[in-house]
Amino acid sequence: MRILFMGTPEFAVPSLRAVAGAGPQLEIVMVVTGPDRPRRSRNSAPEPTPVKQAALELGLPVLEVEDVKDPAFAERVRDLRPDVIVVAAFRILPPAVYEAARLGSFNLHASLLPAYRGAAPINHALMHGDRESGVTTFFLQQQVDTGSIILKRRTPVGSDENATELALRLSLIGAEAVLETLRLIAEARVELTLQDESMASKAPKLTRENTRIDWNRRAADLHNFIRGLSMRPAAWTTLGGRSVKIFRSAPAPGISPSSPFSPGSLHIEDGRLYARGIDGWIELLLLQLEGKRPMEACEFVRGFRSVEAERQLV
Repeated sequence: MRILFMGTPEFAVPSLRAVAGAGPQLEIVMVVTGPDRPRRSRNSAPEPTPVKQAALELGLPVLEVEDVKDPAFAERVRDLRPDVIVVAAFRILPPAVYEAARLGSFNLHASLLPAYRGAAPINHALMHGDRESGVTTFFLQQQVDTGSIILKRRTPVGSDENATELALRLSLIGAEAVLETLRLIAEARVELTLQDESMASKAPKLTRENTRIDWNRRAADLHNFIRGLSMRPAAWTTLGGRSVKIFRSAPAPGISPSSPFSPGSLHIEDGRLYARGIDGWIELLLLQLEGKRPMEACEFVRGFRSVEAERQLV
């Protein structure tokens, strides 16, 4: 079976490695990914995508694509004569591309569809406090993340598991799902399930605006919001007019200072740092002040005098 693999980030790498190591019956004829770009900062040297790095290590041919809607790209895909196109965390493909695969094109999505359609399913699932997640493979069609489901794989989510940790686990579960999907297609044993539109929800792209912490929320929701954005791009707030990223937090049900506090208030007790929601407190564990490196809360408190002076997150 001739496979065209498309992906960009680290999430897609286990799937690429799994397909490449599955044996001669699965031949990866090309790996398609994005072009080299500065990835650590705007001024850093261009770096290959994680998928390109893995493909080169595996000795696989790589095609870097800037514009997937370019007719020349669709023509190149047709020339490769793929039986199946595997898509894992890539871009929205036009029909001229995904219809070029003889047996179909499928996507690996990091949610239990139709829940969390969109660019950031792992983040939004954790931000909503879901206790179960998983991956779905489905055949591509024009509307994003709406195609017929091939299979799902479920997994429980820990109450303190963050987005980085869950993404790693789902990438490994997803690699198994990709191999099983290819087996089903090869053996003509696919049994499709239509998505229930009444159960659909969205997972829009993360932006500066929708990753800012609103302290007028329950403490449990604040903790879920922070872990859902950790470690990247990270939930953020301001203190003394300076931006602060919060990477790790913990519930703090035992904290009940005698003085009244408003949402966003800070409280320091025994060298530990707490922030107030509308119904209680969370402990802040790992933070990064604008222009500084990430640091544990105890170090943050010692190094930033404005914590004592301001005592208010906005």
